[in-house]
Amino acid sequence: MAVTHPKPGLKQRAPADPALIKAEIRAEALRLGFAAVGFAAVEAPALQQERLATFVELERHGDMGWLAEDLDRRADPVRLWSGACTLISLGLSYAPEEDPLAVLAERSLPAISVYARGRDYHLVLKSRLKALGLWMWNRWGRDLKVFVDTAPLMEKPAAMRAGLGWQGKHTNLVSRQHGSWLFLGEILSELALPPDQPETDHCGSCRACLDICPTNAFPAPHQLDARRCISYLTIEHVGPIPHEFRTAMGNRIYGCDDCLAVCPWNKFAEAAHEAAFQPRAMGTLVELAAIDDATFRTRFSGSAIKRMGRERFVRNVAIALGNSDGGDAAVAAVMRLLDDPSATIRGAAVWALGRLSRRRFEVERAARQSAEADESVCAEWRATPSP
Repeated sequence: MAVTHPKPGLKQRAPADPALIKAEIRAEALRLGFAAVGFAAVEAPALQQERLATFVELERHGDMGWLAEDLDRRADPVRLWSGACTLISLGLSYAPEEDPLAVLAERSLPAISVYARGRDYHLVLKSRLKALGLWMWNRWGRDLKVFVDTAPLMEKPAAMRAGLGWQGKHTNLVSRQHGSWLFLGEILSELALPPDQPETDHCGSCRACLDICPTNAFPAPHQLDARRCISYLTIEHVGPIPHEFRTAMGNRIYGCDDCLAVCPWNKFAEAAHEAAFQPRAMGTLVELAAIDDATFRTRFSGSAIKRMGRERFVRNVAIALGNSDGGDAAVAAVMRLLDDPSATIRGAAVWALGRLSRRRFEVERAARQSAEADESVCAEWRATPSP
């Protein structure tokens, strides 16, 4: 979160016609590269607060303990800043040029969510928001705050109230112009501006996003159990991945785009041409399995992937190797990971080895099980390899 305040000694300007201010802000936001901009009242409806409370009560947030913190502030932006009069929601498109699910058939390659293939969107979006905020302050002299995902503000409901789209059955924002491919950021402003019309739900009877989910992470339309979601499991979850989800992960090592990519509204989205979001070269799963901590930090500097750390990243790579078509190179890569300092990675490698070579698994179990000090890894050695 970044905060912009008026400079001491400068007199605040009297606001112009609110409708004209809105038009000017919208035009400047589009000039800066935002694909969508909308305005809403700061106060969130009670239903939004109730849904968040239910999500936490059912423990569907898993390891994301921060979602349970500051629940009241997270549910209602007014509690973030009582001086705010208007919420401005902004969207930046990251629509891919090609089918993001095509890589799932290439089992020797890593599947990375579209949003994480280039530069960290937090950095790109924050820079644009701060530029817009500075322009607004220079124009009207009113205090404001900008938010990019890291602050306790519920972005998707805010975007819906501001007319950018609606929360689809996969709980993500869907836009009639940009499909499911919008990064979201917000500005809270002291300027009192008339709200835009909230967007209505246009999903109809479509269930494509629910039916494609590899792990059945949607208990019902518009409900997500993060504990079953591959995006959560590969990025947020710490420690071993539960066995029941490993095969379904396939070669997904960072996130999962299935429910986003299958949305029919994507056909109206034009491919984004942001240079910052162009995919970086990733290499093969075998190559990524050999990455050490220093190389990981250097290679993924400036990307969202770096935030997860090497341990979770290589854990996911090991599982993806276990789901690959195998071969001597895959077996050798997994074998090297059996000696990794991280118990989490060693445990994933044990599982992967059992999938790739039952014979090699039995040989290594006989040699290594008694010397293994970590109980979670011992449990992997004791388990019968899955077919």
